[in-house]
Amino acid sequence: MARKVVNRKEKAAEAEAAEKALVAKKKKKSSSKRSKTAENVRLRLYWGVFSQNLKRVAVFDFDKKKEAEKRAKELSKGGKSPHFVQKVKEEIKVE
Repeated sequence: MARKVVNRKEKAAEAEAAEKALVAKKKKKSSSKRSKTAENVRLRLYWGVFSQNLKRVAVFDFDKKKEAEKRAKELSKGGKSPHFVQKVKEEIKVE
């Protein structure tokens, strides 16, 4: 039987070629991943009237702060739990 003689240089060249092929595959896989673009999210500001338990009782437009404070005072009268006014941000869907 005839044996095929392979020297060390040829084996080294084959190993190097195989390694380069693996590196090329890894680069292709990693470069194909792209981050998702962030959607346009817009927020609108309101005044919210909240109870002591942090439950939202009423919502007013941002330019109607006096009305929101008036509502909070009305709800706090008569020994009931105190109510307060706080800013509330809500999303507006942009298409």
